[in-house]
Amino acid sequence: QVQLVESGGGLAQPGGSLRLSCAASGFTLTASDMGWARQVPGKGLEWVSGIFQRGGVTVYADSVKGRFTISRDNAKNMLYLQMDSLEPEDTAVYYCGKGLRPPYVALGQGTQVTVSS
Repeated sequence: QVQLVESGGGLAQPGGSLRLSCAASGFTLTASDMGWARQVPGKGLEWVSGIFQRGGVTVYADSVKGRFTISRDNAKNMLYLQMDSLEPEDTAVYYCGKGLRPPYVALGQGTQVTVSS
C-alpha cells in the first residue's frame, strides 16, 4: 500500500538550514505529483511546496519562495525539502503528501521542525 515516511526534522537556529526527506513506497514517485505541507497546533494544513509529475516543475508558497527547494530522487523514490534561511515562523510539523496540494491522497506521519535560538 502507499506509504510515506518523513525524516530530517529537528531544531535549527534562525538563518539555519534543514533538509527533510520523504521515503515513498507502494507507488512510483515519478508517477505522481508530490508536495510538502506544514501544520502548527490549532491551525489547518498549510501548503508549502509541490512538484509536478511531468517535467518536475516546482511551485512554492509565497512564504517560502526563495528559501525552500523541493526535489526528488527518482532512483531512490525519495522526495526532499531543502529549507534554508529558516525563520521562527517556519516552526511546524512538516508532512509529505501524495498530490500537489492538500487534500492529499496520502500523507506521512510528519516530522517536527523547530526554529529557535
